[in-house]
Amino acid sequence: MGVEWRAQPNPVRHWWGMLVLVSSTNMALWFLLYFRFGDRLNAPSNLGLMLLLCAAYVFGCAFRSFLPRADVQRICLFDTWLSSVLIGRSVATVAELCFAAQWAIILNQLGGTADAETTLNAAWAILPLIIIAECFSWYAVLTTNYLGNAIENSIWAAAFAIVWVGLCRLLPEFNGSVRVMLGVGMVGIAVYLAFLVTVDVPMYLSRWRAAPADGGKLFGLLEGLHDARTRWIVTHDIAHWKDEIAWMSLYFSLAVWASLALCVMYSLGEHLPG
Repeated sequence: MGVEWRAQPNPVRHWWGMLVLVSSTNMALWFLLYFRFGDRLNAPSNLGLMLLLCAAYVFGCAFRSFLPRADVQRICLFDTWLSSVLIGRSVATVAELCFAAQWAIILNQLGGTADAETTLNAAWAILPLIIIAECFSWYAVLTTNYLGNAIENSIWAAAFAIVWVGLCRLLPEFNGSVRVMLGVGMVGIAVYLAFLVTVDVPMYLSRWRAAPADGGKLFGLLEGLHDARTRWIVTHDIAHWKDEIAWMSLYFSLAVWASLALCVMYSLGEHLPG
């Protein structure tokens, strides 16, 4: 499992240790929520479903933190079959769809309470958009064509721009802590959108434009499926990971905290101050 690189000074080792620490904390926070709301899980509400969706995201992100990989490049930190890109991308797909479903549920809850049609429309839009984004993600992973990643993240940006509008519509409808949580959510989404537009999508477009110069051959879907299942390249070189560190660090921390916060927000449903 590459013990030698972990015993030597290496920025990738420190980054991986940070991911493990954050993900372990996130799992502990999920269990804390589970026991906190345990007596309400059988109530006629979707709180149990929200916690289940959150578990898929929290534990899915933890799995990807413990065994990091960059899917298109086929690079990973540990030489194990669990580092297979096919496994990692499958886990990511389930987790991301569950995260999108959480947003759909919370927007539907808040939009229904406030009778806000704009928010209800946003609730219906987000999951189909993320399903389309996942299809482009799989296209990129199987073919190694970075254009798929650029389109995928552009769709994520569009989906959360819609969510932002839905939250904005709710802001005048609620008071106190709920309004504060809505404001924090809007700021967080704005920062996420800025990151996608200025860093993430341009990075993938740059890789896509550079690919022909590298002479790399794109895979067909079936060929790519076999390659994603059987090939992983172990590397601890910071040069190979430096472009992945920013988005992975934010994704496996802030995004997971958002998922946990959505459960807390949903639990306030019967006490929402209008």
